[in-house]
Amino acid sequence: MDISFQKIELEDKELISSYLQKKTYRSCDLVFPNIYLWSRKYPTKYAVVEDTLIFQGISEEGAPSITFPAGEQEQVQKALERMFAWFQEQQAEFRMHLVQEKEFELLEAWYPDTFQIAYNRDIADYVYETEKLSSLAGKKLHGKRNHVNRFLENYPEWVYEPITQENVEDCFQMALKWREEMQCEIDVEKRDEMCVTLNALRLMEELQLEGGLLRMAPQGEVIAFTIGEPLDKDTFVVHIEKAFAQIQGAYPMINQQFVLHEAQDYKYVNREEDTGSEGLRKAKLSYRPVFLVEKGVVTKLEH
Repeated sequence: MDISFQKIELEDKELISSYLQKKTYRSCDLVFPNIYLWSRKYPTKYAVVEDTLIFQGISEEGAPSITFPAGEQEQVQKALERMFAWFQEQQAEFRMHLVQEKEFELLEAWYPDTFQIAYNRDIADYVYETEKLSSLAGKKLHGKRNHVNRFLENYPEWVYEPITQENVEDCFQMALKWREEMQCEIDVEKRDEMCVTLNALRLMEELQLEGGLLRMAPQGEVIAFTIGEPLDKDTFVVHIEKAFAQIQGAYPMINQQFVLHEAQDYKYVNREEDTGSEGLRKAKLSYRPVFLVEKGVVTKLEH
């Protein structure tokens, strides 16, 4: 079968993005920068099948797994038929990852009682209302306001700057210092995440990412930075956020300022998943998400 999955390269951005724009389900995973930056850690290839885009990865068990085709709906079913045959040819069980509820509903409509989905809470995206993250208004967010106010008291000369070619090196140096403080070299997950962070800073222009940083004072050292991009017409996604934990309020402050400066044209902000980390889950829930974007693995039902 003439389906050829290819390695993802920087020059594939325009092609891949043109298909991904047809997906409107607010998932943080299927945007080019995330796919490209993480494809070295999680080997991912792509193919255009029946004028739809499909990514192929490898499951933890070493079996092939694909994403739901991205494209016009009438082409999606044709692509699925091709992929059913492809899995048979590979002598592998059909497996599809990062499938969202609306996509599974389509599968159910086209192939009733054929597939099952297992959602993974650890990879569900947290989505917030932009206005709430900006204002931190209301009783439920008073703790966040307190942290921001403490930061303002302690660092009255603070400044926020968009990340540009002129100041990105300052973020790079802050990230290296953060890496050392957090002992990333002895923690595989932290090391991989920091590798992605440094590459994101290095390729911000090529990947068309947007960023913001905090300094304690004008010309002072960078104490926090964050990186994101528009996800669709009403959602902005925050991919990376780093701050020195010993500086009280640095995380809430960069979170608020980045949204205030870069995300006001969007109704929602997606702040990605918690990866099953108890501390991260607690922190993300404390900002009161308006909903979660659930993603799961689809396999065939055994009859």
